[in-house]
Amino acid sequence: KPAEQKHPKEPSSLQCMHLAVVACGDRLEETLIMLKSAVLFSNNRLCFHIFAEDSLKPEFEKKLKEWPSSYAKKFESNIYPITFSVGNAQEWKKLFKPCAAQRLFLPVILKDVDSLLYVDTDVLFLRPMDDIWHLLREFNSTQLAAMAPEHEIPKIGWYSRFARHPFYGTTGVNSGVMLMNLTRIRSAQFKNSLIPGGLTWEEMLYPLYQKYKNYITWGDQDLLNIIFYFNPAECLYVFPCQWNYRPDHCMYGSNCRGAEDEGVSILHGNRGVYHDDKQPTFKALYEVIRDFPFEDNLFQSLYYPLQSKFLDTVHTLCGRIPQVFLKQIEKTMKKVYENRVIVYLGANHRY
Repeated sequence: KPAEQKHPKEPSSLQCMHLAVVACGDRLEETLIMLKSAVLFSNNRLCFHIFAEDSLKPEFEKKLKEWPSSYAKKFESNIYPITFSVGNAQEWKKLFKPCAAQRLFLPVILKDVDSLLYVDTDVLFLRPMDDIWHLLREFNSTQLAAMAPEHEIPKIGWYSRFARHPFYGTTGVNSGVMLMNLTRIRSAQFKNSLIPGGLTWEEMLYPLYQKYKNYITWGDQDLLNIIFYFNPAECLYVFPCQWNYRPDHCMYGSNCRGAEDEGVSILHGNRGVYHDDKQPTFKALYEVIRDFPFEDNLFQSLYYPLQSKFLDTVHTLCGRIPQVFLKQIEKTMKKVYENRVIVYLGANHRY
């Protein structure tokens, strides 16, 4: 069968959308709420790849088993220890936040996975993961990863003002939501600042870290920016800000046009905003998804509580644009509800 020989890994990728996350320290609850948001809204089956400290593994297993069967059948999960295949493991662990550098090693560890979506623990899906997964099809023949810009406006962007190392484009990229074609990453030769020729991903990581370690602030994200600075157009697909919407997009005034037009697709509550009172709109979304009882009606137990919580946030710049946060999640819930009604009717009315 020539088609099968040509794309040996395609069927498993189509059957399962692979989602990877790295959780250490006190990130258990945050990670579970992120996974919950993915399961609540996704249409196709999910494969979770959870990289966690040994102490968290039993907790993840216990909590995921408690999810009702109607949702449990939508995903499978694998939990892995934290491991670094090259360089000094203790150095990698101390890079930025504990274990965050693990994401750099996903192409090396998950050798049987063709493509995946990596997200930070503080991410929430406000629409089906299927929609960002479809962006893999938009890659050209050499693109092997996709991220959103770190900022929309260079004059208030972090990289454009403070970075002491090379970075992608005019504002850098944010790695909290990252689509990766692992097959392509494993086989590519990357241009770099170390030797005149190309290096593989695994060969490049530790020497690159050694060269720039005194200049980087945001750890693994900075290393990714350095890699894509040297390999911009041919390797990186840039998706718009509504797929990685952070407080920076509204706390100085609304500056993510895609979210204004379409609503936020993926919310990224970085800087701990789900757990303090600095950005109550972000905290409201987190708490409503956290508290939603799986089997309840989405509108009654998720959307309406969210609307009422948002009324308490209008004194903030982010709270003044509730439609940006609500537009996509309302659309998503309508679709989920319609699909369930159709499935229910189909089961009860055979024509």
